[in-house]
Amino acid sequence: MNLAFLIQTFWLAFKAIPMTLLITSISLLIGLPFGLLLAWIKIRKIRILYPLAAIYTSLMRATPMVLFILLFYSTLPSLLNVIFNQKLHLGLKIFEINPVVYAIIVFTLIAVANLSEVFRSAILTIDPGQKEAGLMVGLTVIQIYYRIIIPQALVSAIPNIGNLTLNILKGTSLAFMMTVQEVTAVAKTAASHTYNYTEAYIDIFIIYFILGALLQIIFKYLEKHLSRHKVSSTIA
Repeated sequence: MNLAFLIQTFWLAFKAIPMTLLITSISLLIGLPFGLLLAWIKIRKIRILYPLAAIYTSLMRATPMVLFILLFYSTLPSLLNVIFNQKLHLGLKIFEINPVVYAIIVFTLIAVANLSEVFRSAILTIDPGQKEAGLMVGLTVIQIYYRIIIPQALVSAIPNIGNLTLNILKGTSLAFMMTVQEVTAVAKTAASHTYNYTEAYIDIFIIYFILGALLQIIFKYLEKHLSRHKVSSTIA
């Protein structure tokens, strides 16, 4: 065990944490509204859109993350190059796009599919009588969802959103396959020069363990805080 290398590489990988958090946070922030929209489409069973939403959700949830990343990163740039440069002759530098952009797109697509199921199940737990009460006082369907149903659904969905956030965070370790310089990529690159892969993997484990533990604490606090608010609102 090369202790000096382990410590040195730990701090190198530690500096890459902002990239890991950037991919995770942006993917989830973009995915939240689209996931909610997809959930609404599936609940309302909107014609044409419903089967497309169901197929998309099933496909994304059934495909292994590593396989989706490999397929996406190996085909999308080439496809965009054919469309914009060979067909439309726009002369765009497709292959010079920062791989972080592709990583964010990949994890956003994954987040949207999973969030749609999280929101769908949370919304279905809301008492239908609240919608009827909203209609009786003159609220539109959109107002009912915006003011009554969605806020309550978000409270119910917090535990599952926390689990998804943790899964996305861990999934970003696969972004090294897209040459993104996140925690795993930095540690493995450092190990490739000295072949101290065991130490590098220990560093990766420690960093993801710390990040995962902090995320669980944050979402536990949110769940507890919002649950109190929900109870107090109900009593009032």
